[in-house]
Amino acid sequence: MNSLETIEIPISKHKAGLLFVASLVFVIVGLFFVISPGTFVSVIARTKWAISVPGYLSVVVFGFFGITILRKIFDKRPGLTISKEGITDNSGGVSAGFIPWSDITAIREEAVGNQRFLNVVVKNPQDYIDRQRSWLKRKIVRKNLEIFGMPIGISTNALKIDYEELKQILDDKLFEAKNDRIKDNF
Repeated sequence: MNSLETIEIPISKHKAGLLFVASLVFVIVGLFFVISPGTFVSVIARTKWAISVPGYLSVVVFGFFGITILRKIFDKRPGLTISKEGITDNSGGVSAGFIPWSDITAIREEAVGNQRFLNVVVKNPQDYIDRQRSWLKRKIVRKNLEIFGMPIGISTNALKIDYEELKQILDDKLFEAKNDRIKDNF
């Protein structure tokens, strides 16, 4: 791949900081729901149980995200590295690691609510599930596979790059990689 220089996209400390603060707010609200559910009983949530269960979920889910985001803030490695060999994803809490171009078949856009991300379609998705060290991360990656058809999703939420710019770079580099493989076969 001649024209592919290595591109390193750092984690945006500012964006990650804002995401951490948002996670912290959800954890605090969740704690209030757990500690004093009776205060929040209303017409919509009529029982303490209907308040405390979402509180526990909020503390666990956003606590996990908050810890993950905090770790990313202090991580010195680039969030995403795009090279002639492939993509190295270190962008999120459940990062895929190195993904060779030869394993990537497409880059697909996905959206959940207002959140857009790039789904990396790979030939062997189970390999990317198996490489996750913790059972929780494996479960999250497996759920991504069930919902979106692929285990790898890259978001620009914590990266110093615009979504459209990253999509264009990845599309261009995948096209170059495919063309180089075709040339190498002749």
